[in-house]
Amino acid sequence: MNTQVFNVLPASELHIEYADQICNEMAASALARGTGIAKRTPEYIANKMLEGKAIIALNQDGTWAGFCYIETWSHGSYVANSGLIVNPIYRKEGLAKRIKKSVFELSRAKYPQAKIFGLTTGFAVMKINSELGYEPVPYSELTTDETFWKGCESCVNFSILQSKSRQNCLCTAMLWNPEDKDRDRRERIDIKKKAKERLSQMQKKQSLLKRLQLRFKNTVKASQRTQLKRKVNHA
Repeated sequence: MNTQVFNVLPASELHIEYADQICNEMAASALARGTGIAKRTPEYIANKMLEGKAIIALNQDGTWAGFCYIETWSHGSYVANSGLIVNPIYRKEGLAKRIKKSVFELSRAKYPQAKIFGLTTGFAVMKINSELGYEPVPYSELTTDETFWKGCESCVNFSILQSKSRQNCLCTAMLWNPEDKDRDRRERIDIKKKAKERLSQMQKKQSLLKRLQLRFKNTVKASQRTQLKRKVNHA
């Protein structure tokens, strides 16, 4: 199925009716994977919709197809794109990638200075994150907000997180840091600038070399003409 048949858009009060379905599928998906996610109530999901901090995907017939929401931590310094879920009947259609990209863009628009992070055990999500520019990081680079880590208590692997002093677990931590991206962008611009300067210098040198070659050629020709005249005059 072509993902274009889905409408991926910011969720609003118009989509609150889907909150129960979304929560139920989140729980069922976590159970099927044998991994945990922070449990959310339909009220919590509905509130995210009302705040404009969620992306929903709907089939053209109005069927719920996917969802993801934004959470903020450490006074907005960190943003997590959480609860990515796709309706089982629409999986393996590339829809998760569209939703993830949309919620990432929404996060950047709302919190341009924030670090965007995620914890996941899913390879597909890691791949999508990598394509968006996320990089694997140690847990120490994530938010220290206790409210975020408290959400892990509902995960079946919480005991592992505790035993490792919150420094590691089964989830892979990935981070998109605007400071790093800005620095990388400046470095790329600087590299391009230096490359253009080198190219300009090379072009100037080449132009100078051509002028010298032409001058030398004209000098040789002039010398040859002078010598020829002398021979004619002596004949």
